[in-house]
Amino acid sequence: MLKMAASAGKIYCRLPKSKLALFANLNIFRKDGIALRYVANERQMHSSASYLATIKLDMPSLSPTMEKGNIIKWYKKEGDTVSPGDVLCKIETDKAMMDMETEETGILAKIIVPADSKDVPIGSLIALLVEEGDDWKNVQIPAEAAAKPPSKPATETPTPVVTTAAVPASPPSAALSSDHGDHRHLVGPSVKKLLQEYNISSNDVPATGPAGALLKGDVLNYINSKKLSKSVTPPAASTPSTPAPKVEPAAAPGANYIDIPLTSMRRTIAKRLTESKSTIPHAYASIDSNMGALTELRKTLAADGVKISVNDFIVKAAALALQRSPKVNAIWANDGPKLSQSVDISVAVATPNGLITPIVKGASYLSVEQISSTVKELSGRAKEGKLLPHEYQGGSFSISNLGMFGITEFSAVINPPQLAILAIGTSRTEASMKGNQLKMTVTLSYDSRGLNEVEATRFLEEFRNALENPQFMLGGTNLDSAAEAFAF
Repeated sequence: MLKMAASAGKIYCRLPKSKLALFANLNIFRKDGIALRYVANERQMHSSASYLATIKLDMPSLSPTMEKGNIIKWYKKEGDTVSPGDVLCKIETDKAMMDMETEETGILAKIIVPADSKDVPIGSLIALLVEEGDDWKNVQIPAEAAAKPPSKPATETPTPVVTTAAVPASPPSAALSSDHGDHRHLVGPSVKKLLQEYNISSNDVPATGPAGALLKGDVLNYINSKKLSKSVTPPAASTPSTPAPKVEPAAAPGANYIDIPLTSMRRTIAKRLTESKSTIPHAYASIDSNMGALTELRKTLAADGVKISVNDFIVKAAALALQRSPKVNAIWANDGPKLSQSVDISVAVATPNGLITPIVKGASYLSVEQISSTVKELSGRAKEGKLLPHEYQGGSFSISNLGMFGITEFSAVINPPQLAILAIGTSRTEASMKGNQLKMTVTLSYDSRGLNEVEATRFLEEFRNALENPQFMLGGTNLDSAAEAFAF
């Protein structure tokens, strides 16, 4: 009786030796990269090449706009055992730096794309895993991976660096047969090693394995019959496995400036900003808000041990204004505006690699304290490059605050497909008939295809009303009776 079980890309088969003849002429020992093992009379024989038993790890797509990625570092080295949930490497996408986890169990046999590799296309093979107990040192690298080496940072030396495979290249006479008419090319690591050591071509050795597979015993019998001795072959030269040195900014010949390499994030930001300004008709509207009441409220809260920033109140005020001006809480899709069912506010955060916009989801239903803790948590992980894609992709409205840097006012570029973004300036003291007042200017950049001046003005008025009556923003998580009182 034939018993078969599939596991990690392999099929295991146990049957009596008398039954092997029934399958000798069937092409079941290799099918679409699936390897078959069989056990007969307590002797286990492998009829698959080493690469047939491997698990391929490809460069993942970590964002909708990602086309290429950079491998910053590997946390695992060749020969390490990996389990589901283990972090293999750090990848820089067009949005952030993220850790790549594995869902497989086995041994990291070969790192195809080393650390500090740039512009690795999505879907490219970056590493190989084998099952525990397999000979990971002699894993076979697929031809397509060896033919397309990943690009690395440019170095000062113009001579290209050629990386050889870990397995020494065999002499031409020892090349394995690639004829698919039989299964002579299905050899295990031990068979391949013997062929290389004795400089033997697989075509010269009579194969007695099932379906024409070449066995280790066939090679040993051939060596004994021909009384061959090991051939001394100089080891193939290989380049060190250490990563290439990082690119240092270098001055161009005869120039008084320094070229600074762009990160993937900054390159994407430049592309998106150019696309936004060239395809979206920007319109602008500004309004001043009196920040005196908000300043006094924050002092009262601080005395009670509650610390909430001006930016937290701004996010809450914008969320309430978006509920009262739903046409602003929309995105541009399918040649028209599409209203968002939830107020999800993207808050711009500066990181060492560029600007990123983590999202405060459902901001209108959050209290100011909840918004404060959410923004702090997202901003901290954004600066560490640990945001997940769903935490910065999407959003229905954006806020960019440069007030903490002393910027009086500015206009921001719309973050497509959103229809608007609010630019926040710093608070300043102005003289008036009622004495000195603390004022703050905000500027709304909006898509004039989906919004008109009246809708933009109404949003700004609602926003100002919320900021100038901050005590109502502390009442509940939704628009309760107090909030409705100031909203109209």
